[in-house]
Amino acid sequence: MVTLQEVTEARVARVAVRRTKKRAPASWWQPVVVLALLVGVWWLVAAYYDKSKGLAFLVPYPHLVLQALVHDTTQPTFNQELWQALGRSTAVALTGLAIAIVIGVAWAVVMSQAKWLERSLYPYAVVLQCVPILALVPLIGALFGYGFPSRVIVTVMIALFPMVSNTLFGLQSTDKGQRELFQLQGAGRGTRLAKLQLPAALPSIFVGLRTSAGLSVIGAIVGDQFFQRGNPGLGVLIQVTASRLMGPELYATIIVASLLGVAVFLVFGLLGRLAVGRWYDFS
Repeated sequence: MVTLQEVTEARVARVAVRRTKKRAPASWWQPVVVLALLVGVWWLVAAYYDKSKGLAFLVPYPHLVLQALVHDTTQPTFNQELWQALGRSTAVALTGLAIAIVIGVAWAVVMSQAKWLERSLYPYAVVLQCVPILALVPLIGALFGYGFPSRVIVTVMIALFPMVSNTLFGLQSTDKGQRELFQLQGAGRGTRLAKLQLPAALPSIFVGLRTSAGLSVIGAIVGDQFFQRGNPGLGVLIQVTASRLMGPELYATIIVASLLGVAVFLVFGLLGRLAVGRWYDFS
């Protein structure tokens, strides 16, 4: 029979082994080389469209996009509109992500308590993931308007499923020996959840959190493009610049939207390493 002392010693041994592993050498230069190659290919394609077809607005030169990001002399108000739209989309993404985290973890905790609850509730999480958001946009707009709340609802619907599935997987992957040890000690359901299942599920929860963080940015932009009302975000700005054939401004907005998704993903990845990195190889 597994004892608490044996479980503790095994965990300490695993932590010691991980700390003795040598870290891989820094490889920051590899992405930089790839970025340089991509910028070079971009410049060649832009030159082809400019000189051969006279369609420079379709693929603008990289330096024009950089100019639009920093200081666009042809559109003096674009920079102000871009950063305002970035702030609005960030607010929608973070609000939707916070709601998705709360609902997703609570949903998974309920399903983990009994198999019949999982069989009853999990199919609805799958259905929510599979329903086309575009089909629900008229209904969401009619019920909740076309402003901030509707954008948040779309974000929650897109970002929710990874939190549910990963949290449920982590709660159900608790070591069998540890579960038996808690049962032998007469621990109740709430004690097992708080002191065994949730701590053991943290790595899976943060994996789902990173995935949902990236999807929340997509949800904020998609919702913005769908509703087209209220305070415009990056989605509306993308459509406006595309309709006006503002090539550098369009590419600048797309790059800022992509960097927002990357930033949110990296922030929550860092939080995951800080939370569980000392006893789990979180990468």
